[in-house]
Amino acid sequence: MIREYDSFRIAGSMNIDDLITEVSPDIAVCPECLSEMDSFARRKDYPLINCTCCGPRFSIMEALPYDRPMTSMKSFMMCPDCRREYDDIMDRRFHAQPAACNLCGPEYFYSDSSRDISGTGAVLKETAKQINSGNILAIKGTGGYHLMCDALNEAAVRRLRLRKQRDAKPFAVMFRDIESLKEYCRLSAEESEELISWRRPVMILDQIKPLAPSVSSGLNTTGAMLPYMPFHYLIFRLIDTPAVVLTSGNLSEEPVIKEDTAAAEKLGKISDGLVCYNREIVNRCDDSVVRVIDHKPTLIRRSRGYVPRPVDLRINAEGILALGAEQKSTFCMGRGNQAILSQYIGDIKNQATFDFLKESVDRFSGLFRFRPTALACDLHPDYLSTQYAKELSRETGLPLFTIQHHHAHVVSCMAENGLDEPVIGVSFDGTGYGSDGTVWGGEFLVADLKDFSRHTYLDPVALPGGDKAISEPWRTAFSYLFRYFGSSFDFMSVPSLCKAGERKLYMLLEMLEKNINCPVSSGAGRLFDAVSALLGLCTTETFDSEAPMRLESAIDGKTDDYYSFTAGKPVTFEETFRSLLDDIKTRTPSHISARFHNTLAMVILEVSLQIRRENSIKKVVLSGGCFQNRYLLERACNLLRKKNFVVYTNRRVPPNDGGISLGQLVAASKLRE
Repeated sequence: MIREYDSFRIAGSMNIDDLITEVSPDIAVCPECLSEMDSFARRKDYPLINCTCCGPRFSIMEALPYDRPMTSMKSFMMCPDCRREYDDIMDRRFHAQPAACNLCGPEYFYSDSSRDISGTGAVLKETAKQINSGNILAIKGTGGYHLMCDALNEAAVRRLRLRKQRDAKPFAVMFRDIESLKEYCRLSAEESEELISWRRPVMILDQIKPLAPSVSSGLNTTGAMLPYMPFHYLIFRLIDTPAVVLTSGNLSEEPVIKEDTAAAEKLGKISDGLVCYNREIVNRCDDSVVRVIDHKPTLIRRSRGYVPRPVDLRINAEGILALGAEQKSTFCMGRGNQAILSQYIGDIKNQATFDFLKESVDRFSGLFRFRPTALACDLHPDYLSTQYAKELSRETGLPLFTIQHHHAHVVSCMAENGLDEPVIGVSFDGTGYGSDGTVWGGEFLVADLKDFSRHTYLDPVALPGGDKAISEPWRTAFSYLFRYFGSSFDFMSVPSLCKAGERKLYMLLEMLEKNINCPVSSGAGRLFDAVSALLGLCTTETFDSEAPMRLESAIDGKTDDYYSFTAGKPVTFEETFRSLLDDIKTRTPSHISARFHNTLAMVILEVSLQIRRENSIKKVVLSGGCFQNRYLLERACNLLRKKNFVVYTNRRVPPNDGGISLGQLVAASKLRE
């Protein structure tokens, strides 16, 4: 029987404990709003135009339910026309909480050391004048401040590097439109689809035409994005350049700045002027970073546009709070069969970033009505995230599960792919605390969601000077040569080591012979460091993972050649280094780099074949920061598939430590069972 109704009404939202709805990520401005910005009187050139289909969401939300009084739009009273649109079920702005116009919405302002400017037209004109003049501006974005300058002006980009104290780490670049982008970067169909999506991430693309040299500092890729705020489109109408540097507005290693007063104080020392609007950013959110690998988008940094969309699980993770790792930190909360990951937090060794972590845990707990019943953290006792978890456990009496770092990497990939069975887990990264108390990072595991065994690992090498060897890869290169060829090897015969000087080389030799401050690591990242240093590509790092990035970037051709190695327990590389040293005399860095990458892909294949013979497992999971390397991951996947393995990789969460918290959450859920 069809039931008839004689009325329809929309009731006010109710705050019902423990029931949550999904919170939308921030959405790039839609085509309809851009069109309206050109023609509609009340919203002509309105730099914060939005509707039900686009605009800020997560970044302005204070609490649920998602109603205007629960957002930072609560301070702006809608004009009668906006209110009429908001109440009209047939209108594009029906219940669009950030809806506003030139008459009633937030406004933009410009300021510098000598003046303050208001009014959209005047602010836009001055902003364009500053960029065209080669100056640097701090500009308020959706989830935090950015620093902007002309990406074709080398003097401006160098000045930004100097002021921001950012030596060589690549800058992200925003292009006027996709046609301008195609002039400078190669773009596949998959890359184009993700680039123009409503998420509007930064895409790692191959260069075909250089920008200012200091933008990418010698790498052959560019972090490219398209406009996603109405203000971006308005600015590109007025500036001369087709591309601007748009990098996070922060001081080195600190969280992106979201408060106007902090921006004026801290970014005023970097920028020549400040552009802001008078709506508060509640939840800071960096730009997300994506790279298409193996024909699929892979998240490198999961933040604006993706957070706080949950990852669906096949297990109940209710009440578990996982606090992640230390670098590229995120945390993760379990709500039923969903995992809610935080935005990118950063390196929590920095106090301001650690404070951001704790602040965000509190904010997410309130927003998602989350009450923890168990905690999970990394096995490393010195991580601040581990110490924070232990402190919470002591204060609350909640059980704490410590999850080994590389197991968490593998489980993160298993979780997002819906796997709950034994797999071959290959976890390659720079550093992780092993269950035997040593530093791991090149691991071959037989793993399920709950536990793992270590089948084999890359040959451990001493790191003379500890962390110093990570920032100075030539030290690790020296150590590999010492390990395989002994103290009688002529280290001064290697050009890249010779540059360090005989005195430093002798000092390292003494440290290694006497085992003074030489912790041992099996990290795959350290192997990349060593080869990059031997080729003279990066002997001293100026930013995290610079040596592996330059090694991958050096590849500009194709070869199937690889070096010999011994796939034992551990996997050793004496023959690899012997042949590599010979190649340095006659081969290009491009060929040697490709051959080295091919070697690691073959190592992955050979060890996977061993494990399959012994355990009858054909599913391989590849996770860890080294699998951000497109060449390595694609090569390994292709080799494995040709031998009938089924290969799984991270896509929805980063393969780097940004995905660790998901792995911790799911492993803890299994252990709790």
